[in-house]
Amino acid sequence: MNHEKNQPRQEEANDPHLAVNSANDGPANSAISRRGFLGFAAASVFLTGVGELASPAESRNGIPYRTLGRTKEEVSLVGLGGYHLGKQADPQESSRIIRTGLDEGLNFLDNCWDYNGGESEIRMGSALRDGYRQKAFLMSKIDGRSKAAAASQIDESLRRLQTDRIDLLQFHEVIRDNDPDRIFAEGGALEAVVQAQEAGKIRFIGFTGHKSPDIHLKMLATAAKHNFTFDSVQMPLNVMDAHFNSFERKVLPVLLKNNIGVLGMKPMGDHVILESKTATPVECLHYAMNLPTSVVITGCDSLPILHQALQAARSFKPLGSSEVAALLAKTAKSAEAGQFELYKTSHTFDGTYANPQWLG
Repeated sequence: MNHEKNQPRQEEANDPHLAVNSANDGPANSAISRRGFLGFAAASVFLTGVGELASPAESRNGIPYRTLGRTKEEVSLVGLGGYHLGKQADPQESSRIIRTGLDEGLNFLDNCWDYNGGESEIRMGSALRDGYRQKAFLMSKIDGRSKAAAASQIDESLRRLQTDRIDLLQFHEVIRDNDPDRIFAEGGALEAVVQAQEAGKIRFIGFTGHKSPDIHLKMLATAAKHNFTFDSVQMPLNVMDAHFNSFERKVLPVLLKNNIGVLGMKPMGDHVILESKTATPVECLHYAMNLPTSVVITGCDSLPILHQALQAARSFKPLGSSEVAALLAKTAKSAEAGQFELYKTSHTFDGTYANPQWLG
C-alpha cells in the first residue's frame, strides 16, 4: 500500500463552512478556502465513522458497488492493492489473483509507479490483456513533484500497464509539509498531470498519504487556493486510526462535504494491526467498509486472501452503533500510542524517504 511522514500543524480557522463545489468535473473548479477546509475539519471531529455510507450503486456477483464521489463512477466496495501483486514468486500467480478478482465482481485496481521497482505495474499490465482491461477501473500513482518527473512517470506507468489511459492517477505519498507547495508550484507536478488529463492519458486526479491528517488538510487547502478540486483522496481508515492522529475524524468530514471520493487503505495496517490481536481480518474490513468509503483497498498476496476480501464484501451489512463501539473499545488501548500504525509513527512505509530521487 502507500506510505507518508510529517508532524501535525496548527492553523487558525474562523469559518466552519465550505463553499459549494461546482458541478463541473474539470481539473480546476473549486473556490473552497483554506480557512474553510481547516475550520470544518476542526468542527467535525465528532464524525467518528457513523456518517452516511457512500451512495450504493449496484452489486456485481454479490460485490457491492459505491459511487466514487463527484466522478459518478461506480467502483467495487473492495479494491485490490497493487503493492502485494509484485511479490509472488511466479508472475502467473499475480495474474491469477488479478483476473480472479475481476471475474468475481471486483473492478477497482490500485497500483503505483514505484511498487516493487515497477514489477507490480508490469504484472498488472500483463493480467489486463485479453479483454480484462475493460473490466477494470484502473488507478495508479506517481511520486514526481516536478513537472518533468511526473510526466516521465506517467508515461512509464502507461507503458508498463499496457494501456493508453489510466482511470485515476494520484499523487503518491503526500507526507511532507512542503509536498503540496511543490506539487502546485509553477513547473510542479500538477502541470504534467493536468496536461496528461487534457491529452486523454488519465481521467481523474487524486492524492494519497498515510502520515498526518494535517498534511492532507494542507493539500486540500492548497488545491482550493489554486481553484482545483481533487476527485479522490486515499488515506488509512481502520480500527486503530479512529483513536490516534485520525484521518477518519479530521479529513473524512471534509471529503464528504465536498463530494470527493474516499479511498480507504490499510484496513489491517498492512497486517500490523492484526498483530495486536484485537480484531480479526474480517472485522477490520467491515469497519472500513462501514465508513463512507467509496472503496476499501486491501493487499491480497494469494488467492485465499483475495477470497477472504471478496467474502467480506459480500457479507457486509452496515454495523450498528453498538457493534462499532465494541470494535473501538477492543482496539482503544493498543491504538493509543500508534505502535500498530507504523506508517504514521516511523519511516517503515515511506518509500520516497528511502528514495528521494523519485521526487524529481
